[in-house]
Amino acid sequence: MDQSQAGVGASDALARFRLLILSAIGIFFFFIPITIAGKSTIPLDHLVSQVKVWLGDGVAWYALAMIVAGAAYPFISGQWSQSLTDKVFSVLKILGAAAAVMAVTGTGPELLHTKDMLPFLFEKLVISVGLIVPIGAVFLSFLVSYGLLELIGILVQPVMRPIWRTPGRSAIDAVASFVGSYSLGLLITNRVYKSGQYSAKEAAIIATGFSTVSATFMIIVAKTLDLMPVWNLYFWGTLAITFIVTAITVHLPPLRGMDESVSDPEPEAGSDGRLHTAYQTGMDVARQAPSLGSNVLSTIKDGLLMTIAILPSIMSVGLIGLLVAKYTPVFEWLGYLFYPFTAIWGIEGAKELAQASASGLAEMFLPALLLRDAEFVVRMAAGVICVSSVLFFSASIPCILSTSIPLSIGRLVVVWFIRTALSLLLAVPFAMLVAG
Repeated sequence: MDQSQAGVGASDALARFRLLILSAIGIFFFFIPITIAGKSTIPLDHLVSQVKVWLGDGVAWYALAMIVAGAAYPFISGQWSQSLTDKVFSVLKILGAAAAVMAVTGTGPELLHTKDMLPFLFEKLVISVGLIVPIGAVFLSFLVSYGLLELIGILVQPVMRPIWRTPGRSAIDAVASFVGSYSLGLLITNRVYKSGQYSAKEAAIIATGFSTVSATFMIIVAKTLDLMPVWNLYFWGTLAITFIVTAITVHLPPLRGMDESVSDPEPEAGSDGRLHTAYQTGMDVARQAPSLGSNVLSTIKDGLLMTIAILPSIMSVGLIGLLVAKYTPVFEWLGYLFYPFTAIWGIEGAKELAQASASGLAEMFLPALLLRDAEFVVRMAAGVICVSSVLFFSASIPCILSTSIPLSIGRLVVVWFIRTALSLLLAVPFAMLVAG
């Protein structure tokens, strides 16, 4: 064997190691429950819990530092002045920082310090998100950087067009959102749309139907609702319901009537077998992937930037949502629109589930926060709704509005309502099945 052949062989061996072994590590950390000290959950959850123990009282100050950094970042970077949406959310992030200071120091109005307000929001949600997003980002790099993402995308190409009316490459966006984040999925979608490879309709379907919260966020929802004992059922069931709802919404307005012209359509698959093509594509990505060290450093940076971007919004919009839910009838009124979709199943807590689902428009975590003490079927259904509704004002809607995809706030709210109603019709019987 000459030197060039030896080099290719070494490259193939390294690529194979990356595709098979490093991807398997990512799968292990996110999807394989293990028992430690009598607690059965996925390794990532064990790790985050241990880091929280190591930090002790310092974890609150860490979360506060992340929130203050997130409130300052739009003004330091100049992002705050780019649009009206950026200005509004920059102000909300300042309010979030103020709320975090009150949570840590115990100052401020007494009504904010009842156990279901600032203490719960900060200690149970913000601290958990502040730890799990940057730590989870490290292991997400094993899932998304070494060919597994592309391999899966190739394998599911035959079902994307007939079911979701999107090209095969959109599978990458869908998987990127679930194992990465909606911001990552939207970044990919906007880039492909601007290059002419997606039509406006395809980009809108992907943005409103695939770009939901990530697996790391789903862990937070599951922990809040005490669903970790059934994590795999919750994760895969939620993924299935989310995509089923998307398959229905593509046939309904406002998505149905959007422009379908595309300047650079996806080519047809080659003559090689799909499994062979998928494996070779995964190997190609693994060959070109950065080294493990640089990849981990890059994802840690991305994870920290995402952490400071979302924590202040969660703190402010989440608190506003909790106050509105507790002291006003707004979500109660809006919830009546969803009541028929929960009452049809005859479950206890149907009204509360409908009202909490309505609150998800403000912040995706609110249904989980409001129903954390409900019975199992309601909690499981709420956990699904948090994810499958996809759209919420504290993060995903502003992200979509910042892209070039032609979606207005009005259209997004209509899609949110349709998704939430359909999700309830599917989530409740799913939860009843799991409970049984």
